[in-house]
Amino acid sequence: MREKFSQDKLDRCISCGYCLPACPTYKLTGNEESSPRGRITLMRAVQNDKLPAIDLLSESSFCLGCRACEPVCPAGVEYGVLLEEMREITWQGKNRPLIVRGLFFIVDTKIGMWALGLFSPIARKRKAQNDLHLMYGCFERRLFPSVSRAVAKLAPEVSCSSDQGCCGALHAHNGELEKGKELARALGEKLPGTILTTAGGCAAHLSSVIGKDRVQEFSEWWVKREITLKPIIKKGKKIRVGLQDSCHLRNGMGVFAEPRTILKELGHYVEIPGAADCCGAAGSYALLQKKNSRKVVSQKIEEIKALELDYIATVNPGCTRQLVTELRRARVKTKVIHLAELVALSQEK
Repeated sequence: MREKFSQDKLDRCISCGYCLPACPTYKLTGNEESSPRGRITLMRAVQNDKLPAIDLLSESSFCLGCRACEPVCPAGVEYGVLLEEMREITWQGKNRPLIVRGLFFIVDTKIGMWALGLFSPIARKRKAQNDLHLMYGCFERRLFPSVSRAVAKLAPEVSCSSDQGCCGALHAHNGELEKGKELARALGEKLPGTILTTAGGCAAHLSSVIGKDRVQEFSEWWVKREITLKPIIKKGKKIRVGLQDSCHLRNGMGVFAEPRTILKELGHYVEIPGAADCCGAAGSYALLQKKNSRKVVSQKIEEIKALELDYIATVNPGCTRQLVTELRRARVKTKVIHLAELVALSQEK
């Protein structure tokens, strides 16, 4: 079990405060300790034995892990890594949330992964190109199986295999950083060549472990194909469509222009105010911090409602689940759909 932080990563923070306006939890509370700068100050106190590690538990749980602080940081602080280390230090034993333990049990066992795919109509197993494989998100295969089917339909050259394990993002983000890296490396060996993924969080984690050259998120892969898309027509007009960015895809990998390029071909693209801001899903956060998760997304729901969109495209299953749930609660009729499904819809005759 980790007991200390990576000193070189702590040292990069110059305490300038540029991260504060970008941080969702700081904007909610106005509390310095609930900002990246404040949390790093707490980490340094633990590192120097001035504070017990248990005192980090509350803030390690309150932080969404959206990494919005990273693009605005002039010193290049890898806050996402520091957060993963903080949770590895604090989320141990009785301090590990029961929900997280349950999620680990599901993805760590063969029967659990089998159950996720049971009666779930994901893309059928097929062998196409040996150097291009579709990665099935663990919970995406259960919650949104139509996403993998859409990719399989759009790209016959992609090989599909349902007997793949977890990529380890769940573990890395929830207190098992080393286990997360092990799982990523194992998946990299299982799926040789390029791994194509429809989950922004998985893409960011995988690329950080096995290399960016091995991992392609759907939108960045699709734009390279240079295929002209037909606009989607609804009631005689091009659809009005917006986008919810994946935090880790945007802030961790710098991928945000690509999905917008695609959507501009599919209809009248409308930039949602705060599209780059976290929707509050944040992996397991929406399950562990339900009230705070809803506070984070509440303004976004009001803004979406005012835009009267036909569709909101997503590039991560957690975002899809969060927006479907909250828009339904607010009785907003805008349909939430993964970008790959929207592209597939445009190809239908």
